[in-house]
This record gives sequence, C-alpha cells and structure tokens, in this order.
Amino acid sequence: MDQKSLFLKFWEKEAPATRKVLERIPQDRSDYRADPKARNAREIAWLMVREEILLGDGLVKGRLEWIEEPTPGTVKEILDTYDRHHDSVTSRLRDLAASQWEKDIPFMFQGQEVMKASGYENAWGFLFDLVHHRGQLSTYLRPMGSTVPAIYGPSADEGM
Repeated sequence: MDQKSLFLKFWEKEAPATRKVLERIPQDRSDYRADPKARNAREIAWLMVREEILLGDGLVKGRLEWIEEPTPGTVKEILDTYDRHHDSVTSRLRDLAASQWEKDIPFMFQGQEVMKASGYENAWGFLFDLVHHRGQLSTYLRPMGSTVPAIYGPSADEGM
C-alpha cells in the first residue's frame, strides 16, 4: 500500500468517531472547559473542523495558512460545517497528485512560516492532532452531562 492510500485509509477510518464525538456535545454545556487555560468544548470542536478544512485547502494550494476564525455560537453550526466540508476535503485529498503530497509545504501563522514539511508529514500531523483533540473533547462529554461514544472499542455509556 502506498503512502497516500495508507493515509486515506486512516483518515476515513477516524472520521465516523470524530463526528460521533462532535455530535455528543450538549449545546447548553458547550462552554465547558476542563481548566481556565483550556479551550471550551465548542472551541475544540471548531479547531478540529478548521484543521480539516485547512489541510484540504492547503495541500491543494501548496501552502497551509492558519487564519483564526471566530467560534460559532452553536454546536449545530460547527457540526453543519463539518458535514458540509468533510467529504469534499476527503475528495480533494484523494484527487491530489503524488507530487503535491511529496513536496515541502509551508505552514504559516500570522504571516510567519512556523514549519515546512512534506504534504504527507503535514497530513499525518494534522490527523494526529485531530485525534488528540477528539480525545480531549471526549473527556469533556461526561462532565457536560453527555455520553462517550465507542471510539476504538466499547464505551461504558453505550452498554458494550
């Protein structure tokens, strides 16, 4: 299996669990944060959605540029944005030429290059960061009065 196929296999495998975690955020408690320094649940969810969009756009353009966008006020808006973009991001990644995956792509923040890595390295880094934030967000669910879905195995909340 080539690098692109391997990445896309894991990208697509992680997506259903990510969506399940996002949809479990209760709106009335979505401002919950585990610590005053931590992002709240909506902010984490929005970060995850924005990372997916940035990855798809950035690998196509040959430049990943993080631009802060205000967090929507509702979980529904965040989930709707995820639903509108996830499949198109996946299609763009699938259609991307091998040369684009292999070339070095800068990651920019506030006009400064903070790193430069191949498309593959960036893609894996973004996927690992999404999984990390999904795990962080899953630890928020019970304190917010929600339930934790099965992610890599059974969840006590789903009677498995």
